[in-house]
Amino acid sequence: VITAMPSLSIAPDGRAAGMGDVGVATNADLNSQHWNPAKYAFMDSKGGITANYTPWLTKLVSDIDLAYIAGYYNMGDRIGALSASFSYFSMGAVQLVDYSGTAFQEAHPNEWSLDLAYSRKLHEYVSMAVAMRFLYSDLNNGVNASVNNASEEMHPAWTMAADVALYYRQPIELPMGTSHFNLGFTLKNLGGKMNYADDGSSNFIPGSMNIGVGYELPCDKYNFLTFNVEANKLLVPSRNSAFTEGFDPNDETTWQMSQVEYSNLNSAKGWFQSFADAPGGVAEEFREVRWGAGIEYSYNHQFFARAGYSYENYYKGNRNYVTFGAGFHLSIVTLDVSYCVGLAASNPLDQTMRFTLGFDLAGIEDLVNNKK
Repeated sequence: VITAMPSLSIAPDGRAAGMGDVGVATNADLNSQHWNPAKYAFMDSKGGITANYTPWLTKLVSDIDLAYIAGYYNMGDRIGALSASFSYFSMGAVQLVDYSGTAFQEAHPNEWSLDLAYSRKLHEYVSMAVAMRFLYSDLNNGVNASVNNASEEMHPAWTMAADVALYYRQPIELPMGTSHFNLGFTLKNLGGKMNYADDGSSNFIPGSMNIGVGYELPCDKYNFLTFNVEANKLLVPSRNSAFTEGFDPNDETTWQMSQVEYSNLNSAKGWFQSFADAPGGVAEEFREVRWGAGIEYSYNHQFFARAGYSYENYYKGNRNYVTFGAGFHLSIVTLDVSYCVGLAASNPLDQTMRFTLGFDLAGIEDLVNNKK
């Protein structure tokens, strides 16, 4: 399944990436905006900001990277929390060619998104959030070769999208301390399609449904283990679809939608069709679910070691890899790093690293006040 702005599906931070790209139901952190903004309502501090950097597909090229900045301000349980993020994905330098194959100009494709979310506790253990997002994608910097038909030219595309998020965090008392059971659910990037040309074609953005569970287990006063499992379903219909006009389950030549039929499919209808459009039926629908599992060890919630596994079906992308990560957290600063090891042959994600640097605003304020 091909979408516009695939960078929206990239894990931007070192913590989640170190646990197999899971973050919907993990403990709240500074990068919750990407995974589940409802988690901000459970942050102990009143505010923070984080910066993340990922060199992308380094086994193939050296000039593609993702930068991600997020921050939040918690105004209290009765009012809620405001959060925002900015993501910028640079696709390096691309040599443009005209229809005869002659190079005529270099472009620097990029895409970015800006969002704002509001989260609030509905109950002692439950919070919800909504987010609005502006998406912009420029694949050729507006430069086109001369063509006879202007509708064949490409131009930057934009659209709006929304997230809906739920987070449940239940404390459970054990002899060795308080454990926590977490449940997370999000509907992400529910928005319009993107049009890069005036020829009537359009592209879905990577909307998704994400469900995760997590459990934090205290081993003693200082040592903690956290286990997380997550499922991700892309809410984007496939052109190979059981809803294709003239579909015959016994004739594979009737399975693919025409480009016109696929482009005319509106976003909302596409979200629902994505649950039942696989020509192979229910079994194939389950193959489209990406799974992630991760474990995190922490000492006194200051030093962290992480590992994870991400699985995608061989016929649906085959992005299978294990991840490792480490982190350091003090009252003021957080530092996380992760490393990816691809399991599939020639996996371009192999050796991908992510870096996160975060700052706690309350910790900085306390430090300033103490100096005074």
